[in-house]
Amino acid sequence: MKPSAALDRINPSPTLAITSKVLELKRQGVDVIGLGAGEPDFDTPDFVKDAAIEAIRAGKTKYTNVDGTAELKDAIAAKFKRDNGLTYAASQISVNVGGKHTLFNALVATVDAGDEVIVPAPYWVSYPDVVQFAGGTPVFIAAGADQNYKITPEQLDAAITERTKWVILNSPSNPTGAGYTRAELRELGKVLERHPHVWIFADDMYEHIVYPGFEFATIAGVNPTLYDRTLTVNGCSKAYAMTGWRIGYAGGAAWLIKAMAKLQSQSTSNPCSIAQAAAVAALNGDQSFLAERNAAFQRRRDLVVAELNAIDGVTCPTPEGAFYVYPELSGLIGKSTPDGRRIDTDEDFVGYLLEDAKVAAVQGAAFGLSPAMRISYATSDELLREACARIRTACAALK
Repeated sequence: MKPSAALDRINPSPTLAITSKVLELKRQGVDVIGLGAGEPDFDTPDFVKDAAIEAIRAGKTKYTNVDGTAELKDAIAAKFKRDNGLTYAASQISVNVGGKHTLFNALVATVDAGDEVIVPAPYWVSYPDVVQFAGGTPVFIAAGADQNYKITPEQLDAAITERTKWVILNSPSNPTGAGYTRAELRELGKVLERHPHVWIFADDMYEHIVYPGFEFATIAGVNPTLYDRTLTVNGCSKAYAMTGWRIGYAGGAAWLIKAMAKLQSQSTSNPCSIAQAAAVAALNGDQSFLAERNAAFQRRRDLVVAELNAIDGVTCPTPEGAFYVYPELSGLIGKSTPDGRRIDTDEDFVGYLLEDAKVAAVQGAAFGLSPAMRISYATSDELLREACARIRTACAALK
């Protein structure tokens, strides 16, 4: 027996591979600083934990509705209305085992062989693989540091064909932290209004991790004419530091939500009942803690951007949100390490950083735009300072 053709179309997640490698090195006693993981270093808020404990004690440990409890769907509907001005009925809401599961359900339920899905690059590593697993073809639009890692309306219009099924918009972005303004979304929306066969997957996972000077907006809220063909996607992982709880959710057309539930009924069934109870508390509870955490993220962002831009050969745009930077490394390509290894690619560079500087980052090739690397600054100020010092030393040693 051999793996299926569908499995041959995808690769293991490179970000999870880096995380696993860092954990293994730490188990061996190596002093490595991991800047590859895409999760907050903050703990889940106590009021969310308390809700989970209460749910356990109340015996809420049984099966739930396949795509979410009524209580959680009510909380999600209230969140969409409160934060985004979007109205969804329970039949328009899907609860999944994390945002990646939402992506998988939506694309596998709708994409056929020959369909195209537009994926702006740099992209979250799972987008193209899930498209390919579903039998579709990812169509990439490159948006480099010179355009702040955001596609233009002209690029979007040129990429759309009669075979385009979806376009994926992730704002603020993983891996760059770039966020589309309301005005930018309005212009992209005007393009999509001219192509009524194209659906929009709006990945808003980092909605609540944004910085002063940037106001979050989502495309269905900015362009109401696109509401009927937009899947607005979010989750509890990032804002509420609940990565391990695995709760993602989406609002969209009732027929699409039903199709996703059908697929989910034959895969995972319902998300964890306890995690759903915790998510209700997270969405309905006091949101004031977000401001304090965002202030810490902003401080770290500013530290890392300044440190990286002080290195010859490195250019690091300032992101509007999330907790990543995506420095461009073209000035380092072609140099050699102290022991004579040539840096031909960003993968060579992050390998050098891990081996010689004991700093783990993820190569830009994993996100579809090179030469660059993704650094997560969701760790302590002290570790970030040390990591930046190590990166600076490693870069200075290149010849």
